[in-house]
Amino acid sequence: MQPFTTLTTTIIPLPYSDVDTDQIIPARYLKVTDKAGLAEGLFAGWRYLPDGSLNPDFPLNQPIYQGGQVLLAGDNFGCGSSREHAPWALLGWGIRAVISTSFADIFRNNALQNGLLPVTVDAQTQQELFKLATGQSPLQVTIDLAAQQVSVPGREPVDFPIDPFSKTCLLQGVDQLEYLLKQEAQIAAYERQHPLASIKG
Repeated sequence: MQPFTTLTTTIIPLPYSDVDTDQIIPARYLKVTDKAGLAEGLFAGWRYLPDGSLNPDFPLNQPIYQGGQVLLAGDNFGCGSSREHAPWALLGWGIRAVISTSFADIFRNNALQNGLLPVTVDAQTQQELFKLATGQSPLQVTIDLAAQQVSVPGREPVDFPIDPFSKTCLLQGVDQLEYLLKQEAQIAAYERQHPLASIKG
């Protein structure tokens, strides 16, 4: 998993609320057992026209937002089913973080465990970002995970919450299992010193 430290990139505005996981990655793409190819299905119902061509009006298809790695979404992003394919598809397309006022709990947990950073901001900040991001020029955003701040040019940085364990894992680029495996030496040392160790021996 790629570490997340500080990211400066273009914001991609997606001004829809209650975007569910079926809209993020439709069920027909869930047959795969790995992450390969999921980027193709990201927002498939919106990205493609009935004839299979790209929808020029959808933000991810517009030249101004190409290469952007932060998605700015409406409220309650990631609701619906618990499919882990949703963060897989976002990461596969190149999205490293999603900014919203709220996230579905299961989506948030799946995102954090896969290296996708959910950034929660207040409604006023969200609306200001939407206004700036839908202008004629791309809006650059910086997310500093260590400082837990998101900032854009000409505005004061805004703090965002994250639990300490998830923050540590993202900064180190490890999932929960990899984090535990990195502590193997300390765990073994603790077990050797534990009173029950002599009984087992």
